[in-house]
Amino acid sequence: MLRALAALLVLLALPASARAPKLTLFISVDALGSDLLLRNRPRLTGGLGQLLNTGAYYPYARYAYAEARTAPGHATLATGANPWRHGIVDNDIYDRATGQSVQPYMDPTHQLLGGVTVPTSDTSPENLMAETLADRLHVSTQGRGKVVALSFKARSAIPLAGRRGQAWWFDEATGKMVTSTWYTKAVPAWMQAFNARKLADASFGKTWELLRPRAEYVGEDDHTAEPPDPYRMGRTFPHAMNGGLEEPGPASYRVFGVSPYSHELLVQAAKAALEGEGLGKDNVPDMLAVSFSGTDAAFHTFGPYSWEMQDTLLRLDQALGELITAAERAAGGRANLVIALSADHGGADIPEAWAQAGMPAVRLNPVEMAKGLAQELRAKFGIDVAVKLMELDVYLGGKALESGQVDGVAVRRAAAAWLSKQPFAVMAVAKDDLDSAPDSGGLVAPLRRGYYPMRSGDVLFVSKPFQVVSDYPRGTNHGTPYSYDVQVPVVFAGRGVKPGLYLQEIDPVDVAPTLSALLEMGMPASAEGKPRAEALTGR
Repeated sequence: MLRALAALLVLLALPASARAPKLTLFISVDALGSDLLLRNRPRLTGGLGQLLNTGAYYPYARYAYAEARTAPGHATLATGANPWRHGIVDNDIYDRATGQSVQPYMDPTHQLLGGVTVPTSDTSPENLMAETLADRLHVSTQGRGKVVALSFKARSAIPLAGRRGQAWWFDEATGKMVTSTWYTKAVPAWMQAFNARKLADASFGKTWELLRPRAEYVGEDDHTAEPPDPYRMGRTFPHAMNGGLEEPGPASYRVFGVSPYSHELLVQAAKAALEGEGLGKDNVPDMLAVSFSGTDAAFHTFGPYSWEMQDTLLRLDQALGELITAAERAAGGRANLVIALSADHGGADIPEAWAQAGMPAVRLNPVEMAKGLAQELRAKFGIDVAVKLMELDVYLGGKALESGQVDGVAVRRAAAAWLSKQPFAVMAVAKDDLDSAPDSGGLVAPLRRGYYPMRSGDVLFVSKPFQVVSDYPRGTNHGTPYSYDVQVPVVFAGRGVKPGLYLQEIDPVDVAPTLSALLEMGMPASAEGKPRAEALTGR
């Protein structure tokens, strides 16, 4: 009797059900650095604010690789791995065979559906070298679980959809959501109906107005460091939305992508996907991934402290409330829903604004930097070396180097030595020395994690803090290992999550493994992260 009673008590102590949530809502906010979110948090009372208040909130997640960019950030969130495993090192890479800059998801064998394919543009996940959360969900459910990913950027939607989901992104040439032949041979009826609504066209002739009274915005609307007339929308509120056109077209669609109207389009597309694909309607887990890109467009153009950035966050806060409500309805309530939110990177202030505030900030022109390095290599080796700088990557080429006329290792090391001595640089290292270079400053390890052979540069360097590499004379950028670029929030909410504020620093590679645990399935094959056990209830 005692043994039987003990066995019964053990059974009663076990979870009543290991059923996974019906729907996972995976939200990425492009360029939402931790500092940006923390500064604006008191004004967030909608969906974003509620997630922070009711979820497991980690303000201090830090990417462990050096080059904080959109494509590698989304690939890392999707795979739980760093670029040295998933192979996506930047938004653009240098194709040594053609001498062109190409996008990391370029695939000439797959074309856009419903749009015009640019030969070097992103169209498929073929170049993603690691399994994604979406792929693992498909395998674990034996093909029954559905995944839809939506974004304004292909390089965001593609990794979130993986190889077996659906990826949809906004085409600035047509003003429609498009996909490629990798994912489907025909646009489904629900997306056809959504595109027929022409939401981007509907904004033509409108203005981007402030959501709140002007007194609630911090700083100045018209900052001297902002561009003179970005996208022909004006420097100050209200912003024109027509791009200087008489009727909707590519220029007005680009303005649309900068504005918070882009958030509304993605929410409406998400609602269409929930209904059209029946996401969350049965006990087989599905996933809806939405990456909001308008925040990044506003950041690059106006900077993280601008009124435009403040207003786009306030409007995103509203949009997320509508999105979460739709997801809860589709899943039959919050008890059947898991939500994750994070960001692909943060970002620097406009360097001229930093300089005005007394920071040692400089705008670095990669074209001029490349010219200086090419002159140094010609003087040292007596040959012409083609030099291409792309963020932290330095690509070297030319006939003399490629034919073996000179020692490639010697040239790469000389380039690294010259870069290391420049006033804008902290250090530089040739790819040949990545595994052996001393790491007294802790910067070689992030460069290693971001390096993938044949895609990364021949030489990698790190600029000093507040040095912004950009070939544009205005606006700002991101892509360094400093906190303002690599520190992002992570939030989990819904079924199986223990709410709270978690101040320990984590790595975004933990996002996919944590969602795997909540979905009661294995992790993506190449994942380096781990489930955040402290935020999981086990129920």
